[in-house]
Amino acid sequence: MTQTPRAVLPLWLALVLAVGAGPVLDAGFPDRSWWPLTFVGIAMVLLAVRGRRAGSAFLVAWVAGESFFLFHVAWTALYLGPLPWVALSTLEAIFYGLGGMLIALAYRWVPRAWPTRLGRLGLLPVIVGGLWTLREYVSGNWPYGGFSWGRVAESQAESPFAPLVAWLGISGLSFVMVWLVALLLEVCFVADLRGAWRASIAIGAVAVVLVVPAWPATTSGTTRIAAVQGNGPAGYFDNAPPDAVLNSQIAETEKIEDEKADMVVWPEGAAQPDPTRDPQSAAILDALSRKMGAPFIVGTITYRDGKYFNTSLLWKDGKGAVDYYDKKHPVPFGEYVPDRAFWRPFAPDLIDLIGRDYTPGTRDNVFDVSGVRAGISICFDIVDDQLLTDMMQGGAQVILAQTNNADFGQTDENEQQLAIARLRAIEAGRSLVNISTVGSSQIIGPSGRTIAEIPPFKPGHMIADVPLGTTTTPATLLSRGIEFLVAGLGLFGLLIAWGARKRPSSPVG
Repeated sequence: MTQTPRAVLPLWLALVLAVGAGPVLDAGFPDRSWWPLTFVGIAMVLLAVRGRRAGSAFLVAWVAGESFFLFHVAWTALYLGPLPWVALSTLEAIFYGLGGMLIALAYRWVPRAWPTRLGRLGLLPVIVGGLWTLREYVSGNWPYGGFSWGRVAESQAESPFAPLVAWLGISGLSFVMVWLVALLLEVCFVADLRGAWRASIAIGAVAVVLVVPAWPATTSGTTRIAAVQGNGPAGYFDNAPPDAVLNSQIAETEKIEDEKADMVVWPEGAAQPDPTRDPQSAAILDALSRKMGAPFIVGTITYRDGKYFNTSLLWKDGKGAVDYYDKKHPVPFGEYVPDRAFWRPFAPDLIDLIGRDYTPGTRDNVFDVSGVRAGISICFDIVDDQLLTDMMQGGAQVILAQTNNADFGQTDENEQQLAIARLRAIEAGRSLVNISTVGSSQIIGPSGRTIAEIPPFKPGHMIADVPLGTTTTPATLLSRGIEFLVAGLGLFGLLIAWGARKRPSSPVG
């Protein structure tokens, strides 16, 4: 009878491995983008928790999560110091700990419930992958809307696995990655497998994933888009005049000569003061729209009914704002402070830096730009799976992703966000314009190929004929159903294994 997997490592060595897993996982993400290391990092985490009791598994996985996020989101400390950096990393590490505990229970219970090769090689890797995806889902949605940054799939924007997001979405790709690693580990650990059979399982598993063809992202026609990166002082702590970013955008836009466009896109927060309330800003946008012969899609801060919104405007000469979208996923503790009265006593100086709270929007995130349906994403919106689904259901033919990365300087943050945007283009089968105040700004085709780009941290503009998508990818058709399915398989499989388990063997640690 198959025995319960025992801990591979003593606790002290598992903790050392967990600490090392953090930088290894992070190295798979931009800016290093050594994507194979993500698989190595996943294996390190799984080895560290394998066979452990729940308490020690939580500790080991928590250490792995802490190590990973301290590297991965170090950019949060650039201006605000260590407190938000450590607090965010620790919160995410707690989710890592809980997820690792569930995975350790799966390693203990599943082989006892299904003591066969099929149980070890068929069911166990699926349940482990599902539980990992479940942890990513929970941390990506809770608390306060969650933090979906750092999902393992987000490291694969330029890897051979990237086309899978069109079939399975980002969460589905995370599942496949962890499933594959868990399967290969089990192949190595099942003692009665030998030689060629072991190798064929490993090679076959890799081949099944790699030979999945790219989704045929069909397009019909193009629209000519100009996107402008003014490289102005757009940071929260720049202490620049209110119109400094606007002036930098104007200066760069005026350099576009003798080139026509169907629309002009400016970044998040680029048109300030708010042109819906400031006549001078409105006159400037009217003049630019008239000169370019095209509507502008610009980011600003609006104030309506006593509430602030991070807003994207569709502006036409002589008509003003004919449509607008308010950011649906403002960043907690960045753009607003949830439960301010509760949190302020813990760090009053930091909390008070956020002088105004942005309200989540409720409007649809698709503009009709002279007959072209454009999905609108403002900065952190790009990580929200539901918002991508919403814009596809709204008939978006192209995605305009407006962002402001100025507060993160020349850190990995802007490259990490660009990688997520690239995956979104592939996932939706849509061209995507990622336009930032300072970079990284690119126009990305529906296959993930870069069509045009602007050098980071320099003023510039890009103009391209952008293909308009017509396809519905499996990922957007099934939407979050894929995520719910694989996460549910993990949790349901664990519960069934708990109910069917035999008398336990004593694990180490």
